Amino acid sequence: MTGSAQELLKGKVTDKNSREPIEFCIVSIGLGGAKTITDEKGNFQMTVPRDSGTLYISSIGYRSASYPLGKNNSPLRVALEKGPVDLKEVIITPQPNQASFHTISRIDLSMRPVNSAQDLMRLVPGLFLGAHQGGGIAEHIFLRGFDADHGTDVKVSVDGMPVNLVSHAHGQGFSDLHFLIPELVTSYDFGKGPYYANRGDFTTAGYVDFKTCDVLDKNIVKLEGGQFHSGRVMAGINLLSDKAKEKGQSAWLAGDVFYTDGPFKLPQDFSRLNLMGKYNLNLSPRERLTVTLSTYTSDWRSTGEIPERAASEGITGSFGYIDSAQGGNTSKTTAIARLRSALSDKLTLTNQVWWSRYFFTLHYNETFYAEDSVNGDQLRQRESRDLFGYSGKLSHHVSLGAIGSLRSELGAGWEFNKINGSELSHTKGENTVINYIQYGDTRETNLNIYLDENWQKGKWLLNAGARLDWMYFDYKDKLGAKLPARSRLIASPKINLEYTASRVLQFYLKTGKGFHSNDAKVVVGNQGKEILPAAYGTDLGINWKPFPRLYLNAALWVLYLQQEFTYSGDDGTITAGDRSRRQGIDLSARYQFVSWLMAAVDLNLAKARDVQAAKSSNYLPLAVPFSSTGGLDFKFANGFNGAVSYRYMADRPANENNSLVAKGYFVADLTANYTRHKFELGLEIQNLFNTRWREAQFEVESRLRNEAAAVDEVSFQSGTPFFAKLKLAVFF
Repeated sequence: MTGSAQELLKGKVTDKNSREPIEFCIVSIGLGGAKTITDEKGNFQMTVPRDSGTLYISSIGYRSASYPLGKNNSPLRVALEKGPVDLKEVIITPQPNQASFHTISRIDLSMRPVNSAQDLMRLVPGLFLGAHQGGGIAEHIFLRGFDADHGTDVKVSVDGMPVNLVSHAHGQGFSDLHFLIPELVTSYDFGKGPYYANRGDFTTAGYVDFKTCDVLDKNIVKLEGGQFHSGRVMAGINLLSDKAKEKGQSAWLAGDVFYTDGPFKLPQDFSRLNLMGKYNLNLSPRERLTVTLSTYTSDWRSTGEIPERAASEGITGSFGYIDSAQGGNTSKTTAIARLRSALSDKLTLTNQVWWSRYFFTLHYNETFYAEDSVNGDQLRQRESRDLFGYSGKLSHHVSLGAIGSLRSELGAGWEFNKINGSELSHTKGENTVINYIQYGDTRETNLNIYLDENWQKGKWLLNAGARLDWMYFDYKDKLGAKLPARSRLIASPKINLEYTASRVLQFYLKTGKGFHSNDAKVVVGNQGKEILPAAYGTDLGINWKPFPRLYLNAALWVLYLQQEFTYSGDDGTITAGDRSRRQGIDLSARYQFVSWLMAAVDLNLAKARDVQAAKSSNYLPLAVPFSSTGGLDFKFANGFNGAVSYRYMADRPANENNSLVAKGYFVADLTANYTRHKFELGLEIQNLFNTRWREAQFEVESRLRNEAAAVDEVSFQSGTPFFAKLKLAVFF
């Protein structure tokens, strides 16, 4: 209560169908009055007139609601119904630092058709993926001038559990997202740069965080089939009744089975099985327990990368192979338990624990006969691990009257990786080991604590955060002498400023320090040197609605990295590189022509250089200088919906002096669906114009069987040609 004519109104906003809370809803008094946003539990509180006025509640992808204010305002319960996206209703408001791209993520997830976990990753403006070594391995990630390998510089998480795997046999930060069933994802969050106190290791180029549904909107059975002997069956079933939902109890089970031979001359024989279930229970009016169980397994064969000369001389062609024994298998079983407790109206405590059992094997051959002219150079990578973790956070929101409002978050976490049999061996065929190159067990621990403060007064929002990470590395080398374990502590401060000039214009400045860790084998072998190189970044950006139907986000950015990491698969090492600097411009635009048609374009410029090398050899291999994505998304009221989209990546240097070039590409896709209440019919076409393109490209010194010496050139894996598939989904 701030005066005789005003009172404190509390409320909660939920989805009308699932009854789940909606975060980041805008709650405003009138069309131009005071505003606030809902928290992760859908709750809000604000001072409102006691006698008159109207309260407006809106969220992207939902129909807006309004409520008259009167003398008997009580805790307000608002249920929003899903509806079309309307950019005219989007209001630019002060947002906590971790939600600075919330508007774009909600627009894109609401409008764009998503057919795979990889499509979900590509929703992040400027993020590109490159597949190699078969469909069952984590894709390469490209973002903000980084060839982030399989996740070295991009933090990936699902439902609060990290996906990046430290000290992985195939690369630091390995992020295999194939276990994620796309139909289950209800929201995602992303950020660029190292500016987020609640994000730690690998958050240099940025992060991506996906959330799966607590309650299924409806039961679903989906069938998909297409070229290259491709097929998929997906199902999701609510296990409890609507009456149970009303009591805050829900449970569902979902799964999918996928198979394809792929477009290659050697059939991939790629099979994947996913199962996932979630159970929610209100232990009390203030406590909610969520338990998630999942398991994933995958097997595949691979053609690997092909040297340019082998393709151009007709030895293999673009879709051929040299070593037919390449491929792998992997599995992952996970359990997550989260307890969210409302300690008071202003204070919330969240505790989450997780466990994961993981296995990985890969046979691959990049150099063929460069090292062993008799048996060949085929290698095997293998590991098994148990991952244990905990994260907790205490969230507090308080109004300070004339001073403003303060959102505080105090968090702590622990992660332990127990890796057994981390192996790199020289093999022949699928079962013969010629010799072991690396073989040992790893124990790696991370302890962290952070504090994040968001103070808002009027048009200003100041975010200040600090994070401490302590990391412990122990590697027992079964092929050599035991070396002592190593540890290191790193502090990561963040300061970010936001000024919301009006309902249509906002400026922000972000500054912060982050880091990426090195592989435990390298840390221990180098006697604790080069463990946690830091990243320092700055963004100067704007969110702007120059017209009611146009939303723009733009940023100038620079990132300085204390040390580059270069992974060498042939000897299983990560080489510590020089200091580097990346700088660029990001631009994202969303324009709604009419209610059913949305246009999107993302433009991303980046200049990435080694600041210690000579100017003639200071390129960072595979750093993308320019990329763009975009398209047209349509949703008619009669059920027709879909998109025509494109991806463009410019040529980029494949080595330090740019004498070898990784070729760019332009690929267009088409999705068209007819969706009704009980069913959906759909068509998806990848590579609509059948473009010849290269998805993965690397500098490799390789030697074919009849060659006298190794040749240094680009090896590549061809991208998918024209590929069409049909789908039928039934809802009940």
